[in-house]
Amino acid sequence: MPVHLVWLTVAFPLLGFLVNGALAFARPNARRAVSVAGVGSLVASFVVSLGIFLTVRSAHIVEPEIVKLWAWLPVDRFHIDIAFQVDPLAAVMLLVVTGVGSLIHLFSVGYMQEDAGYARYFAYLNLFIVFMLVLVLGSSLPVLFIGWEGVGLCSYLLIGFWFSDTANASAGKKAFLMNRIGDFGVLIAMFQLWTTLGTLEFVGIAREAPRLLQPGGTAVTLITLFLFLGCTGKSAQIPLYTWLPDAMAGPTPVSALIHAATMVTAGVYLVARTNVLFAMAPATSTLIAGVGALTALFAASIGLRQYDIKKVLAYSTVSQLGYMFVGVGTGVFVSGLFHLVTHAFFKALLFLGAGSVIHAMHHAYHASHSHDDAQDMRNMGGLRSYLPKTWVLMWIATLAIAGVPPFSGFFSKDEILTAAFVRGADNPWYYLFYAMGLAAAFATAFYMARLMVMTFHGENRSGAAAREHLHEPGAIMTGPLIVLGVLSALGGILNVPAALGGHHALAGWLRPVFAPSAGYLQVEELRGSTEYLLIAAAVLAGVAGLVLGYRATLNSRLLPAREALPDTGFARVLANKYYVDEAYDRVIVRPVVGFSRSVLWRFFDQGLVDGLLVNGSARLFRGVGWLGSQLQTGQVGFYVLFFAVGAVWILHVLLG
Repeated sequence: MPVHLVWLTVAFPLLGFLVNGALAFARPNARRAVSVAGVGSLVASFVVSLGIFLTVRSAHIVEPEIVKLWAWLPVDRFHIDIAFQVDPLAAVMLLVVTGVGSLIHLFSVGYMQEDAGYARYFAYLNLFIVFMLVLVLGSSLPVLFIGWEGVGLCSYLLIGFWFSDTANASAGKKAFLMNRIGDFGVLIAMFQLWTTLGTLEFVGIAREAPRLLQPGGTAVTLITLFLFLGCTGKSAQIPLYTWLPDAMAGPTPVSALIHAATMVTAGVYLVARTNVLFAMAPATSTLIAGVGALTALFAASIGLRQYDIKKVLAYSTVSQLGYMFVGVGTGVFVSGLFHLVTHAFFKALLFLGAGSVIHAMHHAYHASHSHDDAQDMRNMGGLRSYLPKTWVLMWIATLAIAGVPPFSGFFSKDEILTAAFVRGADNPWYYLFYAMGLAAAFATAFYMARLMVMTFHGENRSGAAAREHLHEPGAIMTGPLIVLGVLSALGGILNVPAALGGHHALAGWLRPVFAPSAGYLQVEELRGSTEYLLIAAAVLAGVAGLVLGYRATLNSRLLPAREALPDTGFARVLANKYYVDEAYDRVIVRPVVGFSRSVLWRFFDQGLVDGLLVNGSARLFRGVGWLGSQLQTGQVGFYVLFFAVGAVWILHVLLG
């Protein structure tokens, strides 16, 4: 397929958005038409994306192909076009976004079938994909920023989809506002880049940065720090991560889309796309790796004591994104992107599998007239007898995220940990990052085993009435799970290292994209026994976490949520997520709200604006009018006197 037709990948889901948006107003109950437009538009976009990928591969396209659509901002030297950049990195991201997105759309047909906002839901979902594709295809930072802001808008719409519930509406607002903090950083970075390089095109940045910026200098360090601020918001890293767990308020397929294929991967993609800048800023790269390692371990520890099945997976996403940032911060951009791809497979499978569980539990509780929480794992147990396909597929995803060979997560996670260990020879901080990553791998395996046991193993705790109605969802929902299960199991073959008999296929594919940074930052590959020892350590951490998590959870006394005793000690701290939200509320939210009410509202708005300017000026002119009215006496002699005095005064002025 000709590269210049890449715009069709965006046009098809945009058409789906327009059709479903119209149906949401005109025929909201036309579910078949909505499904065809919503899913069909994504499948068409995936077909075009596959064609673009095959063209890039067969034509050996190395240099970026710029597809200009129209001029956007032709202002003197500042000339920005709406244009797409096609290269190996864009081709990979196209397949991930449209491929995994298509499966999530298909799953949504069954999951959201009975929802009154079915057409509105698919309109938002299509629009989400539109903006994510603009983000990964944009040939410049301003075009990327359109998609960057667009996915922020769509996250607000989808997280708060059931907006009649206050908690859902608040979660949507929280995601929107916290991401605005990060977006400020991207804007500042764009101003700095234009001032120093005179270009915002990615091709121009790769060309001009080595010529005009000093490696390790103040300018490139500040630019990359502000860019990373944007990444911490969009990809939920410390300290801007708290919005992502609350994003579970939306429908489960939305969680899969946000966590696996779209929004949260945008920060990792931005670092990879501007890799030459980060390679020239070693201090920022070390910070990125450190924040990623801390986030990976911190979020994984919280996941150890969550009971909502979606919250466990949410903190898992925050943790896995930390791994990706360890990769790109270490300088192995391919490894970070590789984990992004494999994570899209197994995390989409985990969320959609959780969606199947929640779907079954909701139907069971509805049929039994029970009001128990259908997402609380304490109310589940023994579901493998009722959802055997989901059980098997979620175990595949669990083995993948735990890093057990030969599943996909093993290959991508191992590359990141090995690279961090190798960088420790030059910078000892990376030894610490490696150790934190290894500890996070153990914790990840532990909480995933706990999730699987509490959900699928042991005795069922749903209750006899609900148990009669538990069943596997239909083919429209299990089909996408099977495809993702195959990808989660086999996705690691994309980049098998030489030590395991591979040839780094993905690394070879993406090498031209990261060529600009090769001269500044190279991570040597290990050979021999040390590499095998590191691989063994990573596998041992994952397997040990799975075994201990499985046995500890299976041997514990599990009770339904309504009967369970509250957590105590450090378990309570983990269950309450280290009280970070409460700390933010006390230190930031309450003071800002208090200042806004007492100073901005009462003093400035009510006191100065309303009291002094608006009401005060009204009183002033009313007083002036009253004085003027006192001169209207109705006595002609009084008027003549005033006329005479006025005439004398005028003559005095003129003749004086």
